[in-house]
Amino acid sequence: MAKKNAFYAQSGGVTAVINASACGVIETARQNKDKIGKVYAGRNGIIGALTEDLIDTSKESARNITALRHTPGGAFGSCRYKLKGIDESRAQYERLIDVFKAHNIGYFFYNGGGDSQDTAHKVSQISEELGYPITCVGIPKTVDNDLPMTDNCPGFGSVAKYIAVSTREAAYDVASMAKTSTKIFVMEVMGRHAGWIAAAAGLAKEEEADAPHIILFPEVPFDKDRFLKRVNSTVKKHGYCVIVVSEGVKYKTGKFLTDSGTKDAFGHAQLGGVAPFLANMITTELGHKHHWAVADYLQRSARHIASKTDVDQAYALGKAAVEMALKGKNAVMPIIIRTSNKPYRWKIGEAALADVANVEKMMPKNFISRNGFEITDACREYLAPLIQGEDYPPYKNGLPQYARMKNAAVPKKLKKRFRI
Repeated sequence: MAKKNAFYAQSGGVTAVINASACGVIETARQNKDKIGKVYAGRNGIIGALTEDLIDTSKESARNITALRHTPGGAFGSCRYKLKGIDESRAQYERLIDVFKAHNIGYFFYNGGGDSQDTAHKVSQISEELGYPITCVGIPKTVDNDLPMTDNCPGFGSVAKYIAVSTREAAYDVASMAKTSTKIFVMEVMGRHAGWIAAAAGLAKEEEADAPHIILFPEVPFDKDRFLKRVNSTVKKHGYCVIVVSEGVKYKTGKFLTDSGTKDAFGHAQLGGVAPFLANMITTELGHKHHWAVADYLQRSARHIASKTDVDQAYALGKAAVEMALKGKNAVMPIIIRTSNKPYRWKIGEAALADVANVEKMMPKNFISRNGFEITDACREYLAPLIQGEDYPPYKNGLPQYARMKNAAVPKKLKKRFRI
């Protein structure tokens, strides 16, 4: 029998290190060419599988695949497309199996967050039901760091580093101008329900007077009066105030401070705009001049300042996914297990996809200070190792050099087309 091929896809918002996981998958598969045929990537994630739009990674040189390790974004394209339940949309799952059959695919690697792990779990179920065995292994990825079971998520460490560095650098700027100009700086970061990214800004604060002076977490209900009082007292004491706010901050009622009223492709509330909202509130109520910034895509694409720990872990999890599949493990996800804080040590473990899918990991209560505006020593001890080390990409003419993929298409074999 011909060796089974593998299918790899990237899902959801991309990160500075998701391609490092892709590199781990492809290089490990190539090292096991006696057991795995080709690695096909889905063009634009799972959509590539549904529409039979596959990329033949065997057409890429070893040098180009290695370059994925230091390349941001999603090399093969990602998507925000959630498959519904098997009972609701059986045709989609049957289509996946038809495509896998046509291209002799026996391994399915899905690189994404909670919704993606749910998809991988469902594919493992339907393949068994339809009598075409697919070994399904999820690969964790999310800048939000909210996947359960794993100590931390690839993508988060680099975002955490970017936010901590940016907070420190912006604070130096604001402090320089505070006497006669801007006294308030508000930076908005990602995090719909979990405040991990906002918390990372707290690493910039080493002494009491250091920024950030206020962190707003989704886990702590927003109290306007307490907030403004804290801002005012900080300006009086230090001359300026730096605030880092998660996009998902809510009132006691559970309503987001800034909810556009629209939903993304996964059904989540579309957020954004909390930084200008708070900045204008401060100027209106207290009269302080402000500036604000939204880190947005910059925080998750900043490969030039990626955490080496993050890069190493992203690659290791891609590698482990292939190794698990070759051992016959199905419906699982490799995870990071922290074995020591000082010195920081970690190893690879595994979790069942059924335990990971659609579960969000919030910030523990003991990671947030009693006043609700800062991180604790316990949080700092958890976060600090994740931003350690530099892993700069190669530079040319002052700019980072990233992989340019051929992304050669695999000839289609199915007559029937599938519309998304």
